[in-house]
Amino acid sequence: MAKIAAKTTERISSGLKRFQPILDSARVRDINESDTVVIVTDILQYVLGYDKYSEITSEHAIRGTYCDLAIKLYGKLVLLIEVKAIGLDLKENHVKQAVDYAANQGCEWVLLTNGILWQAFRVSFEKPIQRELVLDLDISKLSHKKTSDIETLWLIAREGLQKSGLDDYQAQRAALSRFTLAAVLQTDIVLDVLRRELRRISPDARIESEEIKTVLNNEVLKREVVEGEKAQAAKRSVARAAGRALRKNSDAGAPSEIVVETPATTGGEKSA
Repeated sequence: MAKIAAKTTERISSGLKRFQPILDSARVRDINESDTVVIVTDILQYVLGYDKYSEITSEHAIRGTYCDLAIKLYGKLVLLIEVKAIGLDLKENHVKQAVDYAANQGCEWVLLTNGILWQAFRVSFEKPIQRELVLDLDISKLSHKKTSDIETLWLIAREGLQKSGLDDYQAQRAALSRFTLAAVLQTDIVLDVLRRELRRISPDARIESEEIKTVLNNEVLKREVVEGEKAQAAKRSVARAAGRALRKNSDAGAPSEIVVETPATTGGEKSA
């Protein structure tokens, strides 16, 4: 994660402290969607750093209707925001509506919020349109004194969006997902390392890489991480990374050892 400026840290921290009681009061009063939009707009400005007059709009037309809010930076649409009343749970149909808006506009990022819960989705323009929940926050549970909580809010702040904070965070999650780890474990280079280590343990044993792969798939890894769409997507991602490394080594005149590259990570899903 990029280093957060002291000024930004102070704004997020003080803004969080200010708006938590406002949100608690609004929840008790069970305010409607329009009033929730007002609070969300203020959070976007005073906590997350967007300019209310030049970067936040509620008049972004989509197929003859309007999304609740949109963020434009330097004239480019970067974030669509669907707001629900503070007392409503965020549901599947709310997500679909927001993602449909984003797909229609070619916008990669969507926020769904009721003021307290904030969910960030990455939209992939495939057929059918895909979305991934990247961030899921409960503002009422964050601490204005805790660095990690401020860093999390920074991801959806103006500065974070400018520095591709959400993109980097999503890449971190993907790299440490159980599907990616399972795919990496099945690559030739990792199987060769495992084979060498096992031969050190049992020098007289005749162990081949394919045997190790079979045991990994059948006895070590869960079926869900080696089969299905997510597992196949992870294998393709790892293969592309290996191909890039091979081409890079080839162009540099280096030996043709394939090195599997994955983004540096600090967090993500549970390992396989």
